[in-house]
Amino acid sequence: MNGENPSLESFHELVKPWEVSFNEPEPNRLDVVIHTGDLVQAVRTIIDAKWGYLSSITGLDHPGTTVNLPAVTEKQWSRVDTPVDHSHGAKPEGYLEALYQFVDGPQIGTLRVRVPYHSPELPSLYDVIPSVTLYERELIEMLGFYMPSSPDQTHLILPEEWPTGVFPLRKEFQGLHLRPDGTQV
Repeated sequence: MNGENPSLESFHELVKPWEVSFNEPEPNRLDVVIHTGDLVQAVRTIIDAKWGYLSSITGLDHPGTTVNLPAVTEKQWSRVDTPVDHSHGAKPEGYLEALYQFVDGPQIGTLRVRVPYHSPELPSLYDVIPSVTLYERELIEMLGFYMPSSPDQTHLILPEEWPTGVFPLRKEFQGLHLRPDGTQV
């Protein structure tokens, strides 16, 4: 941290025990990469310290990309459960990322967690922040995150008859192709 923003410095100190890396992408914003398994405790610490409020959760899809965030080495990424396989010229497996944005005035502190496609599991924050269920349902439904401890996993946006395993916010999604009778091709 550059020492110019006491509020973000306090956010950083709160989550430092779980930090894999951090980045300051712009003034008044701090992104901290943490392990998925540390998410609940880090959020509980932020809430207990009364540092701002959870403003949003954003899901990102990174299909078959390589690690490309500043201040994150390949070794650190491998500790964040994202496989990096360069053997035989293989394209690295894609991953999903969830960004938990906490806001305190104009300051935004973000916790970033990454999960591989083959195991897109995140813990639910429902026990810490009950209102998080709407965000979690969106991540489950639209991007294919798996949150077994989330108490409500019913559809939020998509119709109940939406095909299982089809996630419209993943970059691989090409739309639904329907037959004239309305069934999926």
